[in-house]
Amino acid sequence: METTIRNWLLPALLATGQLAWLWPGAGLVGAEVPGAAALVAVLGAVAAETAALGRRRQTPVRALAWSLGALFVGQLAWQDGYFGLGTPIALYSVAVRCPVPVTVRALAAAVGVEWLLSLVHLGVRPALAAELVLGALVYAVCVGLGEARRQWLKGRSLAAGRLAGAEETRRRAGDTERQRLARELHDVSAHHLTSVVITADAARRLGDSRPELTAEALTFAERTGTETLTALRRLVGLLRDADRPDPRPMTARIEELIAGFGRLGRPIDAVLPADLAGPAAEAVHGIVREALTNALRYAPGSAAHVSVVRGEGVLELTVDNAPPRGAVPDGVGGVAGLGSGRGVAGMKERAAAVGGELTAGPAPGGGWRVRATLPDVTGPWGAPEGAGGRDVLREQRLADPALVLTATLLPLVFALVTMEEWTATSLRATLPDLLLVAALLTAHAVPLLWRRRAPWPAFLGVLATSWLWPVAVAVAGLPSRVSEFFAGGALAELLAVYAVAVYGRGAARTWPAWCAAAVSLSGTLVATAGADGRLMDETSIWPVALVMFIPLTVLFAAVFAALWGAGLAVRRRRLRILAWDDYALAGTLWHAERAADAERHRLAAKLHDAVLHPTTALVEQARQGRLEEVAAGARAALAAMRELLHSLGKPEEAPGPGPAPAPTAADLDALCRSMRAAGRDVTLRGLPRAARNLPPSVTRSAYRMVEAALDAGGRGPVRVTLRRRRNTLRVTVTGVPAAVTGPVAERLKVQVGTGTGSVTFEQTGTVRVLLSTRPSPREPVQEVFPSSPPV
Repeated sequence: METTIRNWLLPALLATGQLAWLWPGAGLVGAEVPGAAALVAVLGAVAAETAALGRRRQTPVRALAWSLGALFVGQLAWQDGYFGLGTPIALYSVAVRCPVPVTVRALAAAVGVEWLLSLVHLGVRPALAAELVLGALVYAVCVGLGEARRQWLKGRSLAAGRLAGAEETRRRAGDTERQRLARELHDVSAHHLTSVVITADAARRLGDSRPELTAEALTFAERTGTETLTALRRLVGLLRDADRPDPRPMTARIEELIAGFGRLGRPIDAVLPADLAGPAAEAVHGIVREALTNALRYAPGSAAHVSVVRGEGVLELTVDNAPPRGAVPDGVGGVAGLGSGRGVAGMKERAAAVGGELTAGPAPGGGWRVRATLPDVTGPWGAPEGAGGRDVLREQRLADPALVLTATLLPLVFALVTMEEWTATSLRATLPDLLLVAALLTAHAVPLLWRRRAPWPAFLGVLATSWLWPVAVAVAGLPSRVSEFFAGGALAELLAVYAVAVYGRGAARTWPAWCAAAVSLSGTLVATAGADGRLMDETSIWPVALVMFIPLTVLFAAVFAALWGAGLAVRRRRLRILAWDDYALAGTLWHAERAADAERHRLAAKLHDAVLHPTTALVEQARQGRLEEVAAGARAALAAMRELLHSLGKPEEAPGPGPAPAPTAADLDALCRSMRAAGRDVTLRGLPRAARNLPPSVTRSAYRMVEAALDAGGRGPVRVTLRRRRNTLRVTVTGVPAAVTGPVAERLKVQVGTGTGSVTFEQTGTVRVLLSTRPSPREPVQEVFPSSPPV
């Protein structure tokens, strides 16, 4: 209802004003009243314009096209009485809701229609120039204001999206931390403990023929067990910067990792860039560690090759291992049974975490191959930032060029209006002077292009270029009838003072701007008027100049001070909005961190009992030289790690008080009942059948999205429909107009973006969500290794 009123209130007011002027307004003031045929055309134009403006938010380009058609028909039928105000409003809507190329084409169409009408009404005569310039200025200002509004709304939408993403992060913080710990736990402990099992078994088998292997195996077990303890303690938050990416190159760490595998008796060669850094390098380290660990487990003794190649913004990682040499020994093959079942899935999760992809499968020549494509956001280490110059003018918005155009041409309009009175001789004589005035006004307005990013330099540039006026009058001898139009250039000073108040640093320190503008503009106008040696027909110009300068300064000071105050008010309002966004975002992220901390501390106790204690015992047994107990302890720790990883696939279900389980689609019935108890007319359809056997992420997403749409509010009836078809769940919520735009819509986009699905919005107040019911690769999936040797 509120949206409908907003859409139609302004068109209704414009139509009422036009009809009131049609009758009885025009007759009361003695203006010409259209005849019967023209009256029908005007009424049709009013109806078309009203209907078009009512849809300006939904179909802005179409609304502009109909408004232009109505303007053309109405102006032809009743030149002096048809207002045609719908065209600037429709053009403003296009600038607000459409990209810049579409807006530029719309501006060209509107100006073209306006110029055609001016040509039809006035013909080719001097007054046509003023009409053409004024028409172009009106539409340019509308486009500039609309584009500025679009940028502001875009910023608000981005802020809403960040907040919605933070809210979703807070909701998923526990699950995310649990998955991260599971992945890291698998990578770290599986790599270390598998190496201990391999070396201990080899020492046991070959102890009679090579007794030195026993001492080496015990030393390796002690060192590796200690490293495992350190890594596991880091994972549970004892070192809080566990997953912060190290900004330094970590190629040396990856090479050290590969050399460690080489010491276990397998030939490994590697090709790596010397400057791997950032999240992609962290992912490379984890993937290489997991791939070589699996190769050690399933293809002991086989050769391996690791390659990382930097491409266009990506890292191409390849890990190849040859088939195992002969049959896998029994003591080693048994290690496969102690795997956690998350090897390939963990590598895919690690690649997806940085926005990459990973595939694993048999290599063409036998063996196994892991390939990953990871975005290299850091680029080569030490690459200079900001290479290449910036094209400042191309970065400007439409609003700034529109203001520059207005500040340049608006003063000329007043000069062009008087051209009708000029003779052909005076026109030819004055035309060069008009071109010089236009050049001076352009130079005076151009600094406004930088008013957003450099308000003070732009302000000083405007003041400095205004002093070119008296110089031009004194040097070029401009006549007084032309130089008097320099006063219209004061618009640039007004815009510059406003920009300093809104965009300048330190609001309390920007007050000198309006003082300096008042003094400079007054001095410029007085100096321009007296640059030819005469002022108000007085030969002694200094007393007259002083008399003119003081009141002008007072007048301009009042105007500039008022505009400066308005700029400060706009600045404070925007800062309050941005501060609230920062506060809400920081608070949400703080809660997300607290939830992750809680999950981390909860898992710390389980990790201590399940893995840390057996690993600690393993280190002590290695120090005591008990090889049999070391091998058994390593296997026991691997088995405990596998059980712990499987338990991390779901939240802890402990009795007693604690956080309630996440609501699912099955809880939508209770949600709708609570809405009806609060007085809302909410209907739910298709729940029992659609919610049966859904993946956990899908059932949670369905509930959250319906909850967000219902929380948007609304007075009319709301209907929630769930339908299950093949591998998709369709959720439709109708009757929620506040959920199709603004922060609620951004929140819904973020929520559906966390999984596999899509969301569409209809202006009638309908939200349509499509969720894939296939298991997500990020969800824990138990994976059984085949008998053939994968990585």
